[in-house]
Amino acid sequence: MSTFAVPSELESEIDELISHYPEKRSASLMLLHAVQEHFGWVSKDAIEWIAAKLELKPINIFELVTFYPMFRQEPAGKYQFKVCRTLSCALGGSDKLFKHLCGKFSLDAHKHGLQTTKDGRFSVEFVECLASCGTAPVMMCNEGFYEGVTNAKADEIVTKCSA
Repeated sequence: MSTFAVPSELESEIDELISHYPEKRSASLMLLHAVQEHFGWVSKDAIEWIAAKLELKPINIFELVTFYPMFRQEPAGKYQFKVCRTLSCALGGSDKLFKHLCGKFSLDAHKHGLQTTKDGRFSVEFVECLASCGTAPVMMCNEGFYEGVTNAKADEIVTKCSA
């Protein structure tokens, strides 16, 4: 039996979200965002809960979680580094930046997807366009946005997070 539980405040928010759509199914992405924002990721149990809430089969929600890269199926670190890998950033050195961060955190620079340090503090992932092609390479740390990121600048950002 699942121990997954949605707090009453979140469930009220979710019920409100659902009320804005002509069909419950149409609220699927909004519910995924709300659950991930609250829990930090979308677990198997969360997928099942959302599906039941929307009167769908779990596969209908799972296919969204696996299709859209903004949804995580595992917990992320307290500090999440997203390095843009689209063409402009790639030409600007985002691959070297990604490898630098992975080396700094003892993560595998060749592995795809989100990687988190053993202590759960830091996560690193390559992401698609962060919409600042003229200032490549760019990255985010949580909600912070950084342009023209060199390895030295990345180290400064990591140090700020560690303080």
